[in-house]
Amino acid sequence: MLLLAVGILAGTAAARSHASKPIVFPVFGAAHYTDDFGQPRAGGPHQGIDIMAAKRSLALAAEAGKIKFWTTSASAGCMLYLYGASGTTYDYIHLNNDLTRGNDNRGKCVAGTAYAPGLKDGAKVAAGQVVGFVGDSGDADGIHAHLHFEVHPGGKAATDPFPYLKAAQHLLFAAPAGKPFTLELDGAVVKPAAATLRLKVSAVHAWPMSQHQTKLNRPLLLNVPAAAVVQSSGSPSRTASLLSARTGQTVKVWTMPATATLKTERGDDLALTAALVLLKSP
Repeated sequence: MLLLAVGILAGTAAARSHASKPIVFPVFGAAHYTDDFGQPRAGGPHQGIDIMAAKRSLALAAEAGKIKFWTTSASAGCMLYLYGASGTTYDYIHLNNDLTRGNDNRGKCVAGTAYAPGLKDGAKVAAGQVVGFVGDSGDADGIHAHLHFEVHPGGKAATDPFPYLKAAQHLLFAAPAGKPFTLELDGAVVKPAAATLRLKVSAVHAWPMSQHQTKLNRPLLLNVPAAAVVQSSGSPSRTASLLSARTGQTVKVWTMPATATLKTERGDDLALTAALVLLKSP
């Protein structure tokens, strides 16, 4: 117990030192988890955190680095190591091995099933890049699909991932760098200005990836250039003033077509530019 406590404290300290550059949350979309690191398991204390998510949810690279496939562990199933550029190693365990929506176990630990299509063993990956799919392979077979996620600072002993996950950046969408995209955002006005709009986003739809996220509560600061169209649903044929928007007013925004970068995927301040702003009437 003393060793476990020391490990948890060390993990918290490591996470704090890492806080200047938070990791990307390793699962895209709806997911939930608790701090189950260190809990008793048949093989010993739990070495990671189980992130519960729908089967075949996208598993994302926590940071830039190099990946290695691991396919021979009966307990881990389809597994991937990410050797991060920071020196931290991340383990992605119980990746998908099913070919259908059911628990058929007919898939192999290969790209397109467990790992991202086209991904090769030993490849370099960017932060936020899709590396695999959440599943229930190995000794998680038949249990709710989840990603067992481990953090090994300096490639050494596992530390509690909880502080890393709490500080992690959740992506609005996931796409290869340079891929064209546009977003449809639903939310509420927080603060309008002459050339910017601060929102609290509740839903995002990304095209052409057909990715959808709902039940968000995400702050977002957008550029609104003079060329953007601002309309009111009460008078859709007439141009409205952005400064006429009210705090809390429901709004829908379509962004300018752009190419994907980590900044746009994260929705960094002013990384996205509005093409059309529709202010909803009460």
